[in-house]
Amino acid sequence: MRDGRLTIKAERGEKKETRGRSEFSYGSFVRSVSLPARADEGDIKATYDKGILTVSVALSKEAAPAEKHIPVQATS
Repeated sequence: MRDGRLTIKAERGEKKETRGRSEFSYGSFVRSVSLPARADEGDIKATYDKGILTVSVALSKEAAPAEKHIPVQATS
């Protein structure tokens, strides 16, 4: 997690041996996703089961303001 973005990095290595022959396959990937403003960075869970990665991010109950108005002061 950094600056509201979740980055997932993974690397896979697999070795297959059959009758005196060995095969190796490798792969890696990186994905980044922007999280919503209400994402609770302290409550992120990840599980990996049967080749599927599941990432859960809790949302805080406080709604983030949709927009913020900033008054402009004129100088004379």
